[in-house]
Amino acid sequence: MERLPYSTDKINACMILGNITEFSGHLHPLIVHLPIGFILLAWIFNILAYSKKYENLSHAGSVTLLIGFISAVFACVFGYILSRSGDYDLSTLNHHKFSGIMLAAISGFMYFISTGRVKKEMFIPGKLFSVLLFGLILLLSYSGHQGASLTHGSDYLSMRILQQEVRDKPASVATAMIYEDVVAPILQQKCARCHQGGKQKGHFSIETLQTLLKGGNTGAAVVAGKPYESELFKRVTLDPGHKDFMPADGNPPLTETEVQIIKWWIEKANAVDGKMIAQLKYTDNIKPKIGAYLGFNKDTPGQGDEKKNLPGVNQDIPLQADTTLVNHLRTKGLMVRIMLQKPLMLDVTLPINSGIKIVNIKNDLTPLAKNIIWLNLSGNNFTDNDLTLLKSFTNLEKLRLEKNPVTDKVSEELVALKHLEAVNLNETKITRQAIENLKKNSAIKRIYTWGTAVSGISD
Repeated sequence: MERLPYSTDKINACMILGNITEFSGHLHPLIVHLPIGFILLAWIFNILAYSKKYENLSHAGSVTLLIGFISAVFACVFGYILSRSGDYDLSTLNHHKFSGIMLAAISGFMYFISTGRVKKEMFIPGKLFSVLLFGLILLLSYSGHQGASLTHGSDYLSMRILQQEVRDKPASVATAMIYEDVVAPILQQKCARCHQGGKQKGHFSIETLQTLLKGGNTGAAVVAGKPYESELFKRVTLDPGHKDFMPADGNPPLTETEVQIIKWWIEKANAVDGKMIAQLKYTDNIKPKIGAYLGFNKDTPGQGDEKKNLPGVNQDIPLQADTTLVNHLRTKGLMVRIMLQKPLMLDVTLPINSGIKIVNIKNDLTPLAKNIIWLNLSGNNFTDNDLTLLKSFTNLEKLRLEKNPVTDKVSEELVALKHLEAVNLNETKITRQAIENLKKNSAIKRIYTWGTAVSGISD
């Protein structure tokens, strides 16, 4: 057998090293604030030291400059690592990189000439030192501005922001501009962090409709009239666990209402701008959703009628829930996607082989049980006894239990779920008896049984 050039252990070691390197780059936004604080503090100490009451602070200023220099060096190292992992505007990145290196070098020099030994051998007027230190503050401000431009856009802190006109809220849904008042704000809120200004992952920008239509590395982001050929729509509707799901990096996903608005804009409105809702066709079904997004009282149903104006929405789902419970689920290691805000509809996934026991998350899931519409517990070694809590998920529509050692007994928990449409039992220990039990629930349309004693898929 031909010997492979690298062993599995070496490959795994390389992968771990790569993950550590990527993680260390993510420390840059944390570390970069340290030199900012310490250099500013050194400048404040220097100004206060002109007063006899605080003249001893001149010594503290020297130590503070040393800490600022050391932290600036670390910020440069981790910043360089981070720059290799993202798609940033090259010009802005180079300006930020060069100014950051100069900041570290000059702060080190300033510390050096502020030490007692150097002062004895080389006289530097105090006012000249203060001027140099103020120049360091200006360089710090410039470098910080370039960094903000990378992450938030080139106009994040500019005269354009002061001069630009804020769009007034439209008087009604009919007079709302579909792109300017609805679609663009959705994209700005959910996508701008990674796809605007100096940071354009995949060389894709949502800054204007033109850049949006152009797309990025993967081709056209929006194909008018064809949402399923539009990369933008495909990415925001992927499974949240998929590597290409957007928004990435733990940023809040689009709600179900926002997704439906984006789809309608591409499919029915042909991805236009400059058009009011009243000027477009096929608006009857989308108007309530646009009204809800824009917050119109006359279009946004009240507490009693809200779900009645949303076609196809289960009337049993609670309108609201404690959002702190949602965040708590995420801290426990579960992925939670908000599908719709009102009523609050949740898609909850426990990562495969998470090692998390049901007993550790049961009390967190139960208060939100009626709001959970999709639930994925696949591949976590759960047994029938672990899943007795499923009976409380009365509004569940899709359930994935594949690759768990469950038996026919689990089907007894699902028979009473009157909204359950699909259940995945692939690679479990069920038999034909489970199928017979599930057939008692007329709502279930799809039962997946591949890799079990039951052959094929029963519909």
